[in-house]
Amino acid sequence: MEKKFLLLTATVVLLLQANLWAQTETATENSDKLVVVWTTDNPYTAERMILMYAHTAKTAGWFQDVTLIIWGPSAKMVAENIKMQEKLKSMQDDGVEIRACVVCANMYEVTEDLKAMGFDVQGMGKHLTDYLKSGAKVLTF
Repeated sequence: MEKKFLLLTATVVLLLQANLWAQTETATENSDKLVVVWTTDNPYTAERMILMYAHTAKTAGWFQDVTLIIWGPSAKMVAENIKMQEKLKSMQDDGVEIRACVVCANMYEVTEDLKAMGFDVQGMGKHLTDYLKSGAKVLTF
């Protein structure tokens, strides 16, 4: 009886340890993921903080994966501001993933404009939730 108890205890401990290792590995992978949710339509804040940090975080190697989500009023500004479009293209070329909320883009009637720029335009609520649950670093502006 004592041997069975020890064997059962050892098995439980090993299973718990394996689960902990798996969680640690996933958290470590996602600790190198930055998601920036960009909502403001202030061009100065966008240019001098949001886009500058997100771009540098990728090019300087501060984060392996960087995703910028265009959400809300920023969608309209991007569609109308050539300077922002050029900056976003440069960021894409350097490996920053650019995504946009389709609901927001539809509200501002800029969905096709954002798609034409090569951005991934789709529902973002579930994606943001998944980023948060995965342990990715999420900044909102």
